[in-house]
Amino acid sequence: MTHRGTLIPGDGIGPEITSETLKVLEATGVHFEWDEQPAGVTALEQTGSLIPEATLASIRERGTALKGPLMTPVGTGFRSVNVALRKEFQLYANMRPAYTIVPDGRFQDVDIVMVRENLEGLYSGVEHFIPIDGDPRAVAVSEAILTRHGAERIIRFAFEYAVENNRRKVTMVHKANILKMVGGLFLEVGRKVAEDFDGRVECEDMIVDNAAMQLVLRPEQFDVIVTTNLFGDILSDEISGLVGGLGVTPGANIGDAVGIFEAVHGSAPDIAGQGIANPSAQMLAAAMMLDHLTEHDAARRLREAIRLSIVEDRVRTRDLGGTATTAAFGDAVAARLA
Repeated sequence: MTHRGTLIPGDGIGPEITSETLKVLEATGVHFEWDEQPAGVTALEQTGSLIPEATLASIRERGTALKGPLMTPVGTGFRSVNVALRKEFQLYANMRPAYTIVPDGRFQDVDIVMVRENLEGLYSGVEHFIPIDGDPRAVAVSEAILTRHGAERIIRFAFEYAVENNRRKVTMVHKANILKMVGGLFLEVGRKVAEDFDGRVECEDMIVDNAAMQLVLRPEQFDVIVTTNLFGDILSDEISGLVGGLGVTPGANIGDAVGIFEAVHGSAPDIAGQGIANPSAQMLAAAMMLDHLTEHDAARRLREAIRLSIVEDRVRTRDLGGTATTAAFGDAVAARLA
């Protein structure tokens, strides 16, 4: 079977890590028909738009996209290319798995999946200033918006993921002790959803500041975490730090009709073109994409090839303490898949 997808190489190091990811995808034996489209600064330079309509149309028609890191120009008035894509396709679930690959890190046996609500909360974009005594920007107000529908949708997504992937526990992270309405609603809805999975998935809830501390004290206690937009954004980077950083942690943005898979690190223009970027996160995002397309065996083999290349072959890029180039790492993973 040939899968049809939209390929967005991205900005900065994006084209380099995407090229190596395509190499290892081909080595899995799974076939893709790609429609390559630009976004971000590359698209702005080529078309005058950060997200050209042709790119949106391609994603809408194909339903699956593999995306490199994008850059949003400072001072343009455009909030974020990534946020715009999430809103355009209603990608309500952000998934960030992190597990120990590098064996000589500080933490071992970490295997956590962060499920983050992607459209609501403090990132809803409802903000305004209140003028006082002639100062038009004396007070800034940002509103955290949570709907019952949005909370139930993301929490149910996390529980269903746990069941489908033989995960043992879901931890609902909140701040209901202070944010009585937004946090309270999230917790209320979560406890109700948990009843539908009683006996299949263990459920607990944890206040966000305690969760942040527990992640660095005993990360092995966590399995699947589900939380609101801002908390998920912060904690997902903390979790990435437990396993070696953003260079080894992928992400996916999932909606009812579209899935976009990406490396979550930045475009790193300072090292673009030097051939030293770590493509692991982009490759692991491709593995998530394979699972999304029910190519589970290929996804498993790709993850294992990445792990063996780092652990046994010791082919490591500079961020992991090695000297391998981007292409050398891609060659090593592809060889493992051959």
